Amino acid sequence: MRDNAQRTIPATKFERGQFVLYRDPEMFWSGQASHTFVCRVQRAWLEGTYDLVAVATGRFVHDASGDYMRLLPPVEAMRDIDTAPLNTDGAADDMTAAAIAWLTQQHATANQRPELPAQRD
Repeated sequence: MRDNAQRTIPATKFERGQFVLYRDPEMFWSGQASHTFVCRVQRAWLEGTYDLVAVATGRFVHDASGDYMRLLPPVEAMRDIDTAPLNTDGAADDMTAAAIAWLTQQHATANQRPELPAQRD
């Protein structure tokens, strides 16, 4: 019987452009601060490693193991928009600026008369 205690999360293949949470294993295991940060996948290698770029700092991470990465799905980033209590006073106080900007854009486009595409000659 094989012991699977070490691998509790199934292997995931990440794609270029996806946002991931990356934990630098050397920094983590040596007790250094700032060992976990958000990255964007720059390149996926055949052997299952990845090149990443840290979103906040632009730091390049070469040959990152997928075992130390977790996908940051868009649904998590957009949760405040999807769950905002729009029927109450002060609802906007609990929303991020990005959520308010998105709702403002949606309101502006929803209240415009739809236009047909220009006809071809």
